[in-house]
Amino acid sequence: MSDSRTPEDDEYSATVLGSHWFSGPPAGAEAVAPDRVEGSVLRFGPGVTAALPAPFPLTAPPAGPPRPRRGRGLRRYTLAAVVLAAVVTYLCWQRLGPGIEVREVAVTTDPAGPSCDAAADVVAVVGTDGRPGVLRYRWIRSDGTRSEELTERVPRGEREARLHLLWTFRGTGTYPARAELELLSPQRRTAGVDFTYRCTP
Repeated sequence: MSDSRTPEDDEYSATVLGSHWFSGPPAGAEAVAPDRVEGSVLRFGPGVTAALPAPFPLTAPPAGPPRPRRGRGLRRYTLAAVVLAAVVTYLCWQRLGPGIEVREVAVTTDPAGPSCDAAADVVAVVGTDGRPGVLRYRWIRSDGTRSEELTERVPRGEREARLHLLWTFRGTGTYPARAELELLSPQRRTAGVDFTYRCTP
């Protein structure tokens, strides 16, 4: 089968076709709407136009300094906070935790009593559990007098506190006496001892 057209009559030669795509459509031809717009480059249907220069220079913003990793910093601060909380808890327990506990109280003196115009040394022995603390107490005598409130600080490891009362007697005669220790804190306890003062001319 032969083609009736001759090469001389062919208006659509390769040269004309190539010139059409490089120079664009002939004057007066209808403009073709672009398929999509990507930045400053317009792309058309059957072909691709050359990239047009952007109306303003396109530059990438400068890269800032790398952001610190929050996870690592948070872990470091969390560990420090846990250690600090443990230390504070231990110090509070030492200062405000369970205090001294009294186990027993006993009061003694010389059973023979003091000699003429002498003082009786009355001793109260307070047994504790060995924890540090403060004992609050007062002495009460059978002659109707009582001391002001007194304190005794017990250091850690000491399991016994000795509290003394010196009661001075004068004159001749016989006097039955009683001395009592009233423990006010950490627990209320009372203990006493009886003795006799004798002085004959």
